[in-house]
Amino acid sequence: MRDQPPYPPPPEDVLEIGTPEQFAALAHPLRQRLLFTLGHRPATTSQLAAQLDAKKGNVAHHLKVLREAGLIHIAETRQVRGGTEQHFQRTAHHMVVAEPQAAGTAAMLTAVTQELHRSPAEPHLTLRHLRLSPAKARKLGEMLAHLVDEADDNGEEQPLHGVLVALYQQALPASSTSSTSSNC
Repeated sequence: MRDQPPYPPPPEDVLEIGTPEQFAALAHPLRQRLLFTLGHRPATTSQLAAQLDAKKGNVAHHLKVLREAGLIHIAETRQVRGGTEQHFQRTAHHMVVAEPQAAGTAAMLTAVTQELHRSPAEPHLTLRHLRLSPAKARKLGEMLAHLVDEADDNGEEQPLHGVLVALYQQALPASSTSSTSSNC
């Protein structure tokens, strides 16, 4: 008996990440990279292993973790050379982590670092610190999200680009309340 329908529904538009299993699944850089890759079209374990330069058994293990967490599903199966080929797909086009956890954030940044290292073109990477009111920070976040959401996808023939957008309030240093000393 199958645990998935023969023709699963198309991916949801947005999936909110919230279960412990989902957070655990997001806590590994290869699983992050698999989700990045599956964000565009379904792929087999062999295709993913080749594209990510990873061992097929390792990819299969991480696909199982992602599937058990409900982040991917089997989109299609077909018989090939006496076996069954499975095509995996994300369960949603966009995945939103309402309350990010440190392990998942660290894994995502590690996955992005790996992608930057493998990029055939020079990446654009900028870090700025801005003093913003809460209202201006909220507006900037909305503008950045809108800019990325509205970017045109020019189709299969164009190079694939990754976009990482992060807006965060910088933590105050632990010594920010310490008093100044006259022994300078």
